[in-house]
Amino acid sequence: MSVKRARRLILFAILLAAALYFIPTLTTILVICGALDVGRHRKITYDLIEKYFMGNGIGTWLLSPLNLLADLFAYRNKGKYALADLPPAHRDEIEACVRALIDNRDRLKAHIAKTMGESKRAMLTFKWYDARQTTDLTIPAFDKEYRYIKTIALSVFNTRERTSWHFGPLRLTFRVLYNLDPIDSRDVFIEVDDTVHYWIDNPLFIFDDTMFHRSINDVDHIRYCLFMDIVRPNHVQRAFDVGVRVASATSGWFKRLFYKNWSFVR
Repeated sequence: MSVKRARRLILFAILLAAALYFIPTLTTILVICGALDVGRHRKITYDLIEKYFMGNGIGTWLLSPLNLLADLFAYRNKGKYALADLPPAHRDEIEACVRALIDNRDRLKAHIAKTMGESKRAMLTFKWYDARQTTDLTIPAFDKEYRYIKTIALSVFNTRERTSWHFGPLRLTFRVLYNLDPIDSRDVFIEVDDTVHYWIDNPLFIFDDTMFHRSINDVDHIRYCLFMDIVRPNHVQRAFDVGVRVASATSGWFKRLFYKNWSFVR
């Protein structure tokens, strides 16, 4: 173990001991919920545990009671999904946005070319947790009111760019990605837990983004992905709608905390 990791572990142990002493009930609940959250993974590594409890997953850990509550009232969470796994109404909305992406391919690429600059990763957001975003490019289909799709954006990776392993914040929604121009290469993929999804095999990928994941674009081409959050199929739609509205009210905070390494372009 490196000195840096040892120090981080010691600091975590001290803070955890203090929290158990001063706020034992809340801390115990968070530790149990965090352990259950980590235990959902098939591939549990020290790196996963360290990042969840001591790194970029702390926000997800703090939200774990809410995420586990969402699991109780939603359909079984498979982690990774095919389009056919979702209800027809969910599929229809995804397919409508994908058609709009393809129909506006050239406009989107030209807009990104003007606004991205030297950014390693950029996001053009049309809607974020149901909150409309100000953009200089209008795509009518992305401005529609959808029942289930709550975030619509274009995620762009510059050449030879990758994310670190990380966790998304909330399990009220699932992440939907569609690669606009899959490159014929196995060096462009997304890895979620124990699954590697190559875009050349299928441009569409749907997954629970609160699971440990990373995206790789290790080629000399820009990667464009339609980036959506869709409400999980569930048994209490009104409760999930309320949860999304609360997330919408704090969407700026989510952006700053979970997407601090991205450039948000208009």
